[in-house]
Amino acid sequence: MAFVHLDVLCFYSLLICTAFSSVSSNAEIKVNPPQDFEIVDPGYLGYLCLQWQPPLFLDKFEECTIEYELKYRNIDSEDWKTIITKNLHYNDGFDLNKGVEAKIHTLLPPHCTNGSEVQSLWSEATYWKSPQGSQETKIQEMDCVYYNWQYLLCSWKPGMGVHFHISYQLFYWYDGLDHATQCPDYIKVDGQNIGCRFPHLEASDYKDFYICVNGSSDSHSIRPSYFIFQLQNIVKPLPPDYLSLTVKNSEEVNLKWSMPQGPIPAKCFIYEIEFTEDDTTWVTTTVENEIRIARISNESQQLCFLVRSKVNIYCSDDGIWSEWSDQQCWKDLSEEKRSLFSSRHILLTE
Repeated sequence: MAFVHLDVLCFYSLLICTAFSSVSSNAEIKVNPPQDFEIVDPGYLGYLCLQWQPPLFLDKFEECTIEYELKYRNIDSEDWKTIITKNLHYNDGFDLNKGVEAKIHTLLPPHCTNGSEVQSLWSEATYWKSPQGSQETKIQEMDCVYYNWQYLLCSWKPGMGVHFHISYQLFYWYDGLDHATQCPDYIKVDGQNIGCRFPHLEASDYKDFYICVNGSSDSHSIRPSYFIFQLQNIVKPLPPDYLSLTVKNSEEVNLKWSMPQGPIPAKCFIYEIEFTEDDTTWVTTTVENEIRIARISNESQQLCFLVRSKVNIYCSDDGIWSEWSDQQCWKDLSEEKRSLFSSRHILLTE
C-alpha cells in the first residue's frame, strides 16, 4: 500500500510540474509592439494614413503570420474603431476640427505560441491640426446640397465679428482626385466668397467627400472648418409634375404623377403626398408614383393634392425633400349645375 501511495504522489507531482512548465513556456513567449507608429496627413483634408513598421526581433517567428490590432478615433468620440490587419498601413477619414488618437499592438496567432494568442504592449500616436485663429472666425451655417444628383452647391456665412476684407477659400477632395482642389466658381456677395458652385464631379458618389473652408486676413488668422459627407446623402430632387387626380367612384380617388426629371433612378424615390378633402388634410408616403385613397365622404365637394420627392433608404442614408409640386384639384360641379338649373327654372317660370 505504501508503494501505491508513493506512485500517486509522484503522478500528481508530475502533473503539477508539467503545468508549471507549460505556464513558464508560454510566459517566455513575448513579442514587441510595432515600430515607428505614426499618423500621416497627405493633404486630403481629413483622409489620414496610419502607418507602422514590423516589431523588432521577429526572426524566431518567421513561420508565423503576424497580425496587428489597430484602434483609432477622434479624441472626443466614445467609441474606438477596431481593425485587424496584416498590412503596415491603414487609411480612413477623420474630422480635423478635432484631434485624432490611435493605438496598435502586435498579435501572434495560437499555433505559434503553444495554443494561446500573444499580444504585445500598445504603441500610441496622436495627430492635431495646429489651431489657427479664434473659434469666432470660422465660417457659420455651412449648407451643401446636391441638386437632382447632378450639381453640388455649398454656401456659408462669414464668422462672427470678422472684417469685411476677409477672404474665404474652399478646397475639396474625394478618392479619385490627385490632390485637394480649390473651388473654381465662387458665389460672391459684395465681393466676398459666401459659397461654391462645383463642376461636374465624376465618380464621386458613395465616397467620403472632404471639404475645408479656410481664410486669409491681413489683421488676424482665420480658423479653418472641415466637413465630411457623401453626396448621395444630400441629394435634393426636383418635385414631381404632371399630377392627375381621378375620382373613380363615390368611394375611391386615384392620384398619379410623373417621376421627377433627371438622372435619379425610379427605384430611388420616395414620395410624400398631402391630400385635402374639403377642410380635412392628411399626409402619407409611398414608393410608387401612384396611390389610391378612400374618400372620407362621397358628399365632399373638392379634392386636392400635392406631392414632393426624396431619395429613399435603398439609395442613400438620408436625403433632402424636394419642393412641393403644384397643386392638382377636383371639384364636384354637380351641385353647381343643380343650382344653375334651379335658377334658370325659376326665371323661366316667372
